[in-house]
Amino acid sequence: MQKLNQFLKFEPILKEKIWGGEKLATLLKKQTNKKNIGESWEVSDVEGDTSEVVNGDCKGKNLKELIAEFKGDLVGEKVFKSFGTKFPLLIKFIDAKEALSIQLHPNDELAMKRHNSFGKTEMWYIMQADDKANLIVGFQKDSNKEEYLHHLENKSLLEILNVDEVSKGDVYFIPTGRVHAIGAGVLLAEIQQTSDITYRVYDWDRQDDQGNYRDLHTDLALDAIDYKAEKKYTTSYSKQENKSSEIVSCPYFTTNVLPVNGKIALNHNDKDSFVIYMCVEGEVTLSNEFTTETIALGETILIPASIKEFSITSSVKSELLEVYIQ
Repeated sequence: MQKLNQFLKFEPILKEKIWGGEKLATLLKKQTNKKNIGESWEVSDVEGDTSEVVNGDCKGKNLKELIAEFKGDLVGEKVFKSFGTKFPLLIKFIDAKEALSIQLHPNDELAMKRHNSFGKTEMWYIMQADDKANLIVGFQKDSNKEEYLHHLENKSLLEILNVDEVSKGDVYFIPTGRVHAIGAGVLLAEIQQTSDITYRVYDWDRQDDQGNYRDLHTDLALDAIDYKAEKKYTTSYSKQENKSSEIVSCPYFTTNVLPVNGKIALNHNDKDSFVIYMCVEGEVTLSNEFTTETIALGETILIPASIKEFSITSSVKSELLEVYIQ
C-alpha cells in the first residue's frame, strides 16, 4: 500500500435552503449557480453526500474510498478501530439569511434506536454577524414538557428560550438535546458528529415556493429535549498568536483556535487522529517535504494521521480552527 503523504482538499457540497443566502458565494467564494445556499459541507461522509478529493494523487477518490484504502493512516488507528470506514465528523460553513427553524438533535442512544445513526453533538464558531444578529440557544430557566408544549402550541417559545446577540469569534457548544436556532444574518463554521438527524419543532410558519410547510417533529422531540438551563451558553476561550488554544473538547471532537502570523512548525506526534483545518480568516500555506497546499477564508483541508510534522505560513493576519479526535 502506498503511503498517504498529501494534504487533502475536497469539493464543497453546497446545499440550497429555504433560509439560505449569498454569503457563501460572496464572502467565502464558493463557486455556484445556485441561489439561497445555506450550507457548504466541507468534509462529509453522510450517506449520499460523501466528499470527493480535488487535489493531488488522490483526486477523484471519495472519503469512504480513502478510508477503506488507507485506514488508520488516514483517520488514526484509534479512530479507525472505533468507526471503521465511517468518517466520524461533518464539517460545514452555514449562512443564515433568514432564521433557521427552532430545533434539536437526539443523543447517540436515541438516534441509533430510532434512525440507526449517530447522535449530533455540534459546535458553532461565528465568522460574521450582521448588526443585532442573534442565536437561540437553550432555555432561560429550567423548563419541562408541560411548559414547553404550552408555549409551542401558543407559538410563544421565545418567551422561555434564551436569545443571544452574537459577533465574530463567539463560540457555542451545542450538546444533544439542547434547543437551538441560528438567527438571520449569521455566518458560521460548524463542527459536528456525522449525522443529519434534526428534530424541527417550530419553523416560523413559513412556506416554501410551492406553499408547503416543512415537516415538524413535535412528538419525537419531547423525549430528546434537555429542559435544563445554563447560566450562560457562550464558550469562553483565549487565543495566542502562532499557538493552538483549546476552544471545545468533548468525546466527539476537540477544536482549537490557531491565529497564524508568519511561519510556524507543527508537530502532531501526540495525536492518533486526522486533523482538519478550517480557515476562518486570511490565507495560509501548509507544507512539508512531500506536499504544499494553500487555503483561504472559507476553505478546509484534512491532514492525514500519517502526516505528523509540517509548517503553516501566512503573510496576512489569518486564523484557523484545528479539529481532531482525542
